[in-house]
Amino acid sequence: MRVTIAEIARRARVSKTTVSRVLNNKDDVDAATAVRVREVIAATGYTPSARAVGLARGRTQTVGMFVPSLTWPWMGEVLQGVADVLEARGYGLLLNTMNRGEESLAQFARHVSAKAFDGLLLIAPPGTLGYLTGLHESGLPVVMIDDRGDNPGFPSVATTNRDGAADAARHLLALGRERLALITGPAEFGCTHARTEGFTETLSARGLPAALVVEGDFTRESGRAAIEGLLAEGVGFDGVFAQNDHMAIGALDALRAAELKVPTDVAVVGFDDLACHTVPALTTIRQPSREMGEAAARLLLGLLDGEPPPEGPVVVPTTLVVRESAP
Repeated sequence: MRVTIAEIARRARVSKTTVSRVLNNKDDVDAATAVRVREVIAATGYTPSARAVGLARGRTQTVGMFVPSLTWPWMGEVLQGVADVLEARGYGLLLNTMNRGEESLAQFARHVSAKAFDGLLLIAPPGTLGYLTGLHESGLPVVMIDDRGDNPGFPSVATTNRDGAADAARHLLALGRERLALITGPAEFGCTHARTEGFTETLSARGLPAALVVEGDFTRESGRAAIEGLLAEGVGFDGVFAQNDHMAIGALDALRAAELKVPTDVAVVGFDDLACHTVPALTTIRQPSREMGEAAARLLLGLLDGEPPPEGPVVVPTTLVVRESAP
């Protein structure tokens, strides 16, 4: 049977509050009383729960995290980075998604009201940024992962979407590819605009024709449909940049079905570095998802420890990973 703080208080003939103050080394407890409480603790083998100690100190030792969904391709890597840092510091993670829409948001709001966590990490679900900004302004420490160009008024961790796309363009040009197709993500995402600008401005600076732009939706099916549409129109291209790996895989599917060889006929570059098993192996821009999770968790824990917030986003850079699809 687990010994409770109430049992310690009964045996030491003090209140539960006094026991709590002894456990947290408060100096306003009579020395003799503190000795008596500690003797009872030692005799019973009582071990306070981390949550009980945290609450006594005004902390839950828990970090909240609010994300749109766990199905996003790079979400697992972000979560692993967050978990690695939090576990090393003895913090738990309370994860909320927006899978059930308003019902999910209401549940998250209940956790906020109950002060179930000390600070919040978030990948802002669509339509929630105003509410989340209000939480920050009310005093809740908040750090956003992947600001997607939103530039929130609180600390954030971002990556170099624009520079990564520019690297993709420069790599394709260095291979001698000058008629390029660009498969974008959904127009409402800030990362789509940053990646589009980085790619198209690099071509423009070289005095080259504008890319053939087709909007996708970050799915494999949309990447395949984009290439099938270009081939059906009879427009020529010798290089493809897809703004995520799923669409790049779809592009490979369509090129294979059309009996075009990659990279001989068409070179293909993706973005994310999440496609482990493609034929040919996919050249891509690596988005540092795990490192972004780690950086965000460290930043939030620093805020909880009283460190001042950085003046701008913490930026974790992308890198070009060259493989067989665009060697």
